[in-house]
Amino acid sequence: MLKTLAIVGAGRVGRALGKRLRERGWRIGAVVARTQNSSRSAVRFMGGGRACAEITSEVLAARVIIVATPDDAIATAARRIAELPGHAAAHSLRDKVFLHTSGALDATVLKLLHQRGGAVGSMHPLQTFSGVGVPPLEGKYFAIEGDPVAIRTARTIVRALGGKAVNIKAGKKSLYHAAAALAAGHALAIEEAATRILMSAGMQRQQAVRVLLGLTRQVLENFERLGSRAAWTGPLARGDYRVIAAHEHALTELPAEYARAYEALNRLAARVLATNTRSTLARLDKIAVSDL
Repeated sequence: MLKTLAIVGAGRVGRALGKRLRERGWRIGAVVARTQNSSRSAVRFMGGGRACAEITSEVLAARVIIVATPDDAIATAARRIAELPGHAAAHSLRDKVFLHTSGALDATVLKLLHQRGGAVGSMHPLQTFSGVGVPPLEGKYFAIEGDPVAIRTARTIVRALGGKAVNIKAGKKSLYHAAAALAAGHALAIEEAATRILMSAGMQRQQAVRVLLGLTRQVLENFERLGSRAAWTGPLARGDYRVIAAHEHALTELPAEYARAYEALNRLAARVLATNTRSTLARLDKIAVSDL
């Protein structure tokens, strides 16, 4: 019964996980989405399961229940499962494992299920899901935390997907997710901002993208191979504060967020990369247009 799975929230993540697990021998049971049409579409995509437009006791026919709803709907889904007729008594969910896929929330959002005897945890794939097909999950990292039984089950699922499980401390999911947002979404914002800056300097967009990608790839390769401080480059790494002042002055031609982000990122670099953080921050504090 271990390899039986129900999915509550058959969106991009739920569909992708369900499809890959079915291909690896898991039996898909109830597939719950907001509408019957959506759940039927998910079942067709995954190649298995029973379409459901609401949470019913059929969800509990599976040993493992993945809750892949949006973050603000996870607690509601947990409450509806916990309140299913015939399953309100304590310990009635003892043989069930509930895993949600949120990156920002931890297992406590499933506390009602834990109170009913279920094992609860979270299993967040560190991967983007476009909704078109299934992204490669082999070799990808999944952050897991929760009850011991839930963690063991999550590891079994991650192995089946060809991924790698990493444990996150309870109560630290928001920090974990913030790190992922910095490395992915915010890194993209920086690349796009840099692209627009080069375009304002006269480059065509395609050329600017090529130039920056080559530079960024080299820095990331050095980061992987040599470590952060050895890979660090640019005027702050060299202590060239006059150049930094010139940059800040030039950026005043653009919307205010550009200069603010540049200043904030210099200060962040001073905090995490500089050998003498206090001295570097003090020098940054003194930078003004008059330094030119």
